[in-house]
Amino acid sequence: MQSLLNAFIMVSASILLAASPLKANTLSEADLQNLIKRSTQYVALFNTLNNFVIDKKNPLATGGWNKTEYPKGLANASVRALPRPNNDTLYVISMLDLRNDAVVIEYPAFQSKFVSLEVSALDHYVDIPLATSAGDFKKPATILFYSARTDGYSGEPVQGVDQIIEMSGDYGISFLRVMPQANDPKKFKSNMAQIQKVTLKTLAEFQGHKAKPVDPYDIPQYSNDATTFATNYLEVMQWVFNHTTFDPDKYEMDKQALAALSRVGVKPGKNFAASVPPSVDYKRLAAEAAKMFATELKIWNTPKEAAPFLTKLFLPKGQMTIDAMFLQSVVGPLGQPASQAMYPGITTTDGKPMNALNDYVIKMTKDQLPPAIAFWSATLYDTKHGYFIPNKENKYSVGENAGMQLDADGGIAIYIAAEQPEGVPAENWLPIKREDLGIDLIMRIYQPDLEKMKTWKAPKAEIVK
Repeated sequence: MQSLLNAFIMVSASILLAASPLKANTLSEADLQNLIKRSTQYVALFNTLNNFVIDKKNPLATGGWNKTEYPKGLANASVRALPRPNNDTLYVISMLDLRNDAVVIEYPAFQSKFVSLEVSALDHYVDIPLATSAGDFKKPATILFYSARTDGYSGEPVQGVDQIIEMSGDYGISFLRVMPQANDPKKFKSNMAQIQKVTLKTLAEFQGHKAKPVDPYDIPQYSNDATTFATNYLEVMQWVFNHTTFDPDKYEMDKQALAALSRVGVKPGKNFAASVPPSVDYKRLAAEAAKMFATELKIWNTPKEAAPFLTKLFLPKGQMTIDAMFLQSVVGPLGQPASQAMYPGITTTDGKPMNALNDYVIKMTKDQLPPAIAFWSATLYDTKHGYFIPNKENKYSVGENAGMQLDADGGIAIYIAAEQPEGVPAENWLPIKREDLGIDLIMRIYQPDLEKMKTWKAPKAEIVK
C-alpha cells in the first residue's frame, strides 16, 4: 500500500506545476474535501475499467468492450502489472458496454469449493449475483445485463435468460473468481475446461441476429487517480456522470455526489467544454487528494482502525456508507464483500515490518486456523511493489489450493525462509532470497464464517533465531 501512496505523490508532484487552471472558483477546504470524497469512487472505476479494457501491459485486459479474458493458469512471479495478485482463484473478466444493446453471458457449472461472480459499474457499488456460498454454479446460469440507457431494451423477459440485471451505468465489469482446486488434478482440469465455456454475446447475437452497430468509444484520457485529479478531473467526471444512473430521491449518496459536483459545473447530460477554464484548481485538488489518500492508507494498515470497515466494504448501492466507499476506492477497487472473502494482514510479534534478512514462522493450532467455510491461504509479497517473491520452487502461498500440510494435531506452522527448514514440508515453506527486502504476508479467507470472525484473531509472524 505504501508503494501506491509513494507513486501517487510522485506523479502528482511531477505534473502539478502544469496543472493550475486559468480561472477557478474558490472552494473552502471542507468543500474541496467533500468533492474529493464524493468523486473518488468514480475516478477509481473510470481508470480501473479502462485499464482492464485497453492496457496492453495488464495480463487481465480483454482488449476491448464486450469481450472476455480467460486465464491460462494460476498467477506466478511473472505478473508485474497488478500489485498483490493471488494464485488462489482464477479471474474470468468480461467488460460490458451496454449503450447500444444488452449483453448476455452464459456461465457454466463448476466443480469448485469457491466460485463468485462480482459485477460493478462506474460508481463502484458491488453486487454478487451468483456464488457457491448461495448454492449457485451447480448448474449453468445465463445473465442479461443492461442499463437505463440501453438502446432498444428496458428489462423485459428474454427466453433462455435466467437473471436480468440493470446495471447502474452504461459501462461495467462482470468479474468471475474460480478456485481451480489445483491440488486435485482431476478437478483442476475440469475447472479450467469449464472456464472456457463462459460465453458473452450481445442480446441481438444471443437471439440469433447480427450484432448491432456500436457507437464510437470516445473517452477522456485514462491513467491513474493521481494524474486524473491533477489534469483532467472535470472532463472525466462529466463523462462518467453522463454514463451513470442516479436516483437522488432514493439514494443519499447519489444526492450528495450530484450536489458536490454541481458546485464545479458537472451535471448529468452536459457536454464537457474543453475551451472553458476549469472551475476547480487542479493543483490544490490533487494536493488535497494526496493527503486524504494517505490518511485512508494509514487507516487500512492499522488493524484496529480498519476492523470496523471490514464488513462494510464492496456492498450494493443503498448499503454503502461514504466512508467505506472512499476507503475501498483508495485502497483497492473491486474487492469482494465480507460474505465472500476477507483479507487480514499478518503482523509480527515484535511489531516491526518483516524483512527478508530474517526467517519467520507463523504458527496456528487447529483452533486458531482461519474460520473459512470454503478455504484460506497466506500469500507472501515484497512490500514495495506487491509482487510475488520469485523462487525456483514457484511457491508463493500456503493453503489448500497451493498446497499445505497440517500437523498431527490439525494445526500448521508456515515458514518464510531462505532455505527449507529441516523437517518442514515443502508445502508449508515460502522461499525468499536473503536480502534487505521488505516483505509482507496477506491472509485470504474465502467465504468466512462471519460470526466466528468477530472473535478470531490473525496469527503473528515470529523471527526464527
